[in-house]
Order: sequence, then structure tokens, then C-alpha cells
Amino acid sequence: MGQLENKTALITGGASGIGLATARRFVAEGAHVFITGRRQAELDQAAQSLGPNATAVRGDVSDLGDLDRVFDAVRERGRGLDVLFANAGGGAYATLEDLTPEEFDQTFTINVRGTVFTVQKALPLLTEGASVIVTGSTTASKGVPAFGVYAATKAALGSFTRTWAGELSGRGIRVNAIVPGPTDTPGLRGLAAGPEHVAQLLGQMAQGVPLGRVAATDEIASAVLFLASDQSSFVTGSELFADGGEVHV
Repeated sequence: MGQLENKTALITGGASGIGLATARRFVAEGAHVFITGRRQAELDQAAQSLGPNATAVRGDVSDLGDLDRVFDAVRERGRGLDVLFANAGGGAYATLEDLTPEEFDQTFTINVRGTVFTVQKALPLLTEGASVIVTGSTTASKGVPAFGVYAATKAALGSFTRTWAGELSGRGIRVNAIVPGPTDTPGLRGLAAGPEHVAQLLGQMAQGVPLGRVAATDEIASAVLFLASDQSSFVTGSELFADGGEVHV
């Protein structure tokens, strides 16, 4: 029997990267997984790769109407929601000098507002003892040049994680954050100046990691599974760093 047998999970930003790797792991552990994403073609491809125990619902977490549609789909299945992985997010390079109001608003809207209202709208569906997992970032614990706004959004999510853990404890709902270090995802690769510079970017990222490499998405998915499953039944309000020692060594 899998660790998530007969459970229902929702993963936002589940069409690629850490979200998709986690969806694969959840399905393998017996869960029915709903995934969301903004790009329909990519979402359909992900759902096809996951098989019949996955349902894809197109949605942008910054759009409250889209979030309503996503949770309507979960509700229609009639099983409630045992695991919520609020993973959707993004960001780009921007120094303080170059930052525009539009870039600031967009990053906070997706990463903070989107996550807050994803969790809020999930509340009526969350089962007793459900697990909520939020995606953080090691940038929130470091002064990474040109990542100030992105890091600030992830620091905000760390604060919300601790608050929500207290607010939802009466229902037995656990709330934790997974904090990945540099991970080989399409989003990270997209920060390179071009395809020919991807290897150089990954190498530069690896230099700051004591283990000497960036993470594979499956490695982060394993940590998310721990937080989603009963293996972490006495863990709440925490940040689990899966960073190769980047922050702590």
C-alpha cells in the first residue's frame, strides 16, 4: 500500500518541474492528483504522462475565478482534499535599481496573493488531518543580488506557514513549507541567457551548494512526499530545507 493510498491531492503549478515530479510521486503512492497550470498544452501533456489517476484543470493562481473553477473540480469528485501543495510561483532577475512597479506587483500577486487565496479557498475541502505544503526558497534566507522581490515573497510565505499552522491546528491540519535549493527545472533553465548557457548557469548554481550540484526534481518530490504523508504526522509550522546544505553549511 502506498503512503497516500486513497488520498486526494491538489498541486498548483503541477505541469512541470517540482510540481510535476511531485505529482508523479503522489500518483505512484496511491493518490488521485489534481494538477493546475496556466498553459493548456503543457498541462494536457503532463496529465497524459501521469495516467488515469490525475486530473488537469487549467488555472492561474492569481485569478480568483480560476481558483474557484479548480476547487469546483475537486469538490465534484466528492472526496475532499487530503493534501494541498501550493507550488505555483515564479520570479525574474531585477536589481533594486532596475525593478519596475509592474514586476514588483506581478511577483507578489502570483507568489503571495496566489498562494494565500489558494489555501483560503481550499479550507472548506480540507479533511481532518490534511497536509498543506507551501513552496519556499533558499533565497529568502540569503542576500542573493537581483532576487530581492522574489526572496521577499518567499519570506512572506514562510511567515504565513507558521501562522496558518497555528490557525488550523484545531482541525488537525498540518502546514509546512518545502524549501528547495537550486533545482534543475525548466524555470531555472529559463534564467539562462540562452540554451547554450544552461550548463554554465547550472554550474554556477552548483558552486554555492556544499554537495556540489543542483537538485533533481525527484529529490525535492521525495521531501514533499514526507510532508504530505503520515511520516510527518508531528511536523507542522516548519520549513524543510532540501538544499544540499546551501543555507546551513
